[in-house]
Amino acid sequence: MAEKRGVVKVFDSLTDTSPEVFADLRTNVYNFWDRGLLGMVLHPSFPTNPSVYVLYTYDHELGSLAPASRWGAPGVDSDPCPTPPGPTADGCVVSGRLSRLTASGNQMSGPEQVLIEDWCQQYPGHSVGALEFGAYGALYATGGDGASFNFADWGQDGAPLNPCGDPPGGVGGTLTPPTAEGGALRSQDLRTAGDPVTLDGAVIRVDPATGAALPTNPLAANPDQNAKRIIAYGLRNPFRFTFRPGTNELWLGDVGWNTWEEINRIPSTTDAVVENFGWPCYEGNGRQGGYDGANLSICETLYGQAGAVTAPYHAYNHSNRVVEGETCPTGSSSIAGMQFEFSAAANSYPAEYDGALFFADYSRDCIWMMPKGADSRPVPGQVRTFVAGAANPEPGDGAGRRPLLRRLRRRHDPPHPVLQHQPAADRGRAGHPHHRRGAAHGQLQRHGLQRPRPRRHPGLRLGPRRRRRLRRRLDGPGDLHLHRAGNLCGDAQGDRQPRSVRQRHGADRRRQHAPTPTIATPAAGTTWKVGDVISFSGSATDQQDGTIPASSLSWKLIQQHCPANCHQHDVQTFSGVASGSFTAPDHEYPSYLELTLTATDSGGLTGTRTVRLDPRTVVLSFQTTPGGLRLAVNGTQSTATFTRTVIVGSSNTVSAVTPQTKGGKSYSFASWSDGGAQTHTIVAPATAATYTARFRSR
Repeated sequence: MAEKRGVVKVFDSLTDTSPEVFADLRTNVYNFWDRGLLGMVLHPSFPTNPSVYVLYTYDHELGSLAPASRWGAPGVDSDPCPTPPGPTADGCVVSGRLSRLTASGNQMSGPEQVLIEDWCQQYPGHSVGALEFGAYGALYATGGDGASFNFADWGQDGAPLNPCGDPPGGVGGTLTPPTAEGGALRSQDLRTAGDPVTLDGAVIRVDPATGAALPTNPLAANPDQNAKRIIAYGLRNPFRFTFRPGTNELWLGDVGWNTWEEINRIPSTTDAVVENFGWPCYEGNGRQGGYDGANLSICETLYGQAGAVTAPYHAYNHSNRVVEGETCPTGSSSIAGMQFEFSAAANSYPAEYDGALFFADYSRDCIWMMPKGADSRPVPGQVRTFVAGAANPEPGDGAGRRPLLRRLRRRHDPPHPVLQHQPAADRGRAGHPHHRRGAAHGQLQRHGLQRPRPRRHPGLRLGPRRRRRLRRRLDGPGDLHLHRAGNLCGDAQGDRQPRSVRQRHGADRRRQHAPTPTIATPAAGTTWKVGDVISFSGSATDQQDGTIPASSLSWKLIQQHCPANCHQHDVQTFSGVASGSFTAPDHEYPSYLELTLTATDSGGLTGTRTVRLDPRTVVLSFQTTPGGLRLAVNGTQSTATFTRTVIVGSSNTVSAVTPQTKGGKSYSFASWSDGGAQTHTIVAPATAATYTARFRSR
């Protein structure tokens, strides 16, 4: 199991609480927000071929001669992004890395073999993704666009500007529509001529020995080495993917922005077609409003090409339920796990699950099943709820520690799968998306252990020791597992409220009380705007130990994003300190910050305290002259007049859609009341403001 912070561990069994550390890559891995070690896979012939492959956010700037740890420090679990440049302001620029490690028993042997370094990433989301082997021994990997999740990003920000060096102009250049090719537009880089191709927003297929493109790739004759590797592109955050058994079909989930989550299908990874799934010009089955409104040449030319974009195989809207009448919430969404590996013949699930596609949503805490049809492919119109309340079925711990293995067992009464906590793997340590995230294998996995379940005589009374021993026994076939990491205190219903954890460790069974932490600052009710420096301080006491030392205190900063239901971005942890500070990040509203203090006593018991910090907001009004014309704000288009509530100090892109037609007349943009260009960025003021776009008839 791989932890987001960069540590790979080997567990002897599902109940092993003392795993061996296989590799410690923390110096190279940039573990911050959604970044970290996110992909890991063993060679199909392991251990005959003792290769372990890892895909991680590399704490390094592409092309730089400086060593790793640009932002962090060697051996540190959680890396910072200072302000300036600010994680969601100008961004801490890093890269992505695909490497091969060699195993000698349960230990890494020899140096890390770097296969690829690419994936320029400016902002803390949409980092590298999944890593899997497919047919013919090919190794596949995905990566996100590395762009902002707050505003329409075409490369306009940075310190220096355009830090990934996207055309036109290179590093330090000012990118503006219509010619800009940076930010999220890197996902369309394969379509632009005259510049090197990047791997952002793409699926690659490579030789596991060298990282080079395979000769059977569709673009194997292309002179650009990255173009050779790409088999699909136009993706925002293709976090997880899988192959349909018995075929060469690749199925992937692409995390959307404000409106759609996508399941995309590549019919063959070796044919002559390189699929373009359209991001950021498209989202779901339609144009993406924010990027469409900016009149970007890359998108405008794509809109004019019939059949140039591959539509999603299935998509669901953030405002709608995936299955009518289910209990899974709407609103916040981020498609996560994807898995076909489920054979009804080998387990206790009904035959209807055989060959079905399972997919999970981290934000909605749910897993669904799409059964196969007559052609053996999944049928979108027959999606069913598999597990509601799945307790974040993907990694989500900012510290990237304490991997948890969750088991899904089908009970015959009731007949639906239920989520159970696996006996804690490495749970004694102190320590997500989305988005999210800790474990490398955040996918549904079927466990093939055959050990029989112990049976108990109806009249036999068992003592506590015997009951614990029975609970540790492994269940048999038919158990569906999903891997994740995090130190969330939760149950099968998804309870994630911070609370004290009371455990007894070793011989010290007299301990009954967890330590009591106190947060002195910031006080409850503290509000903030983007860029504010917030200081924190606290302490803790314990009935047995007295005052808990600072070395046994840790802090975790979480951004809760709540368009309806909430999902969390685990921003950063601060370990071994009683005080410190952080800078309030930019983020879409509604959202708020949570700061949690955890204290650990000498017996391993922990107590937590959390303070909620709400942002200061402002209402911005948008109107047109003449009235009733369309404007784009960040990711959506609306007909004026309308308002948006945003966080004070946040960056927001606005576009006057031009040309457009109303009442039989055609209109083109003339000017904005704030003097900005047709598409520009505004920083939200402290008081309400109105922005008017003026149009002229054509």
